[in-house]
Amino acid sequence: MATTAEPGPTPFAGPHEGSPHAAPAPAPQPQPQPPAPGTSGRKTPVNKLGVAAVVITVVLWASAFVGIRAVGPSFSPGSLTLGRLAIAAVVLGLVVLPKLRMLPKGREWWPILAYGVMWFGGYNVALNAAEHMLDAGTAALLINVNPILVAVMAGLILKEGFPRWLIIGSLIAFAGVAVIALGSGQRSTADVAGVLLCLLAAVLAAVSVIVQKPVLRKFPAAQATWFGIMVGAVCCLPFTGQLAGELQAAPLPATLGLVYLGIFPTAIAFTTWAYALSLIDAGKLAATTYLVPGTTIIISWLLLGEVPTAWGLLGGVICLVGVGLTRRKSR
Repeated sequence: MATTAEPGPTPFAGPHEGSPHAAPAPAPQPQPQPPAPGTSGRKTPVNKLGVAAVVITVVLWASAFVGIRAVGPSFSPGSLTLGRLAIAAVVLGLVVLPKLRMLPKGREWWPILAYGVMWFGGYNVALNAAEHMLDAGTAALLINVNPILVAVMAGLILKEGFPRWLIIGSLIAFAGVAVIALGSGQRSTADVAGVLLCLLAAVLAAVSVIVQKPVLRKFPAAQATWFGIMVGAVCCLPFTGQLAGELQAAPLPATLGLVYLGIFPTAIAFTTWAYALSLIDAGKLAATTYLVPGTTIIISWLLLGEVPTAWGLLGGVICLVGVGLTRRKSR
């Protein structure tokens, strides 16, 4: 004889539902949601990799100031830039070329050409030339206009906005750089041409960061860096004869220093920078470069025996505080 089950809120009906002896239907269990597109669902490892990339970049770029100081007497600005880029192109090419499956097409080349010419070519030549005219403290102060420019352009062009703590922390960190410059122990030799070259280098680097950011959405960091290095090296080819002559006259330590600059602060550090830039907002990432002058002081202390002044140590602490504040989230 057929029976009719009484209606009830039983959306997960089983085969015996409606029987007076049937067990109550189990409550529905929440289903795990898949990670959002473009994410792996594991944010912590990515953040740790980003932090590691920032640390490597800061340390290696800081070491570049020591390396440039060591090889400067043997190489002129243009030949030094060409030598670094040529070595970096070969070393990074060994990593990139076996995995290269796709080249930029059409308009994709425009931003690569832009930051290749401006950053890898123009920035390095301008900075090397400026350091022949300015003391280290003045040069560090002028170059560190760059993170402020990046923060402003990232807010306007990349629509990253102007987080309150990013602005406050950047200004504090810049004040720390000014303190380091004050305690450099040298009077400013602020030749007008040197100041202009240093400011030009800062502007070129800032614009290049903004231009490079969208490229990293399509190309891996190593490839984007290698493309830029190749463009910069081509731009510096007019210095080939000068580099050849200076290599013949340079002592072995200077040549080894040039090799170091090409591999570590150029091939490796620019790649780790690009990787970090693919994960972190441009404005916040640029603020971390305020740590470069303080790190340079430590490296000079350890390798060259240049004992930092009290002003230098104080400025380094202020930079750390400022960069730390840029990581705070505005409410």
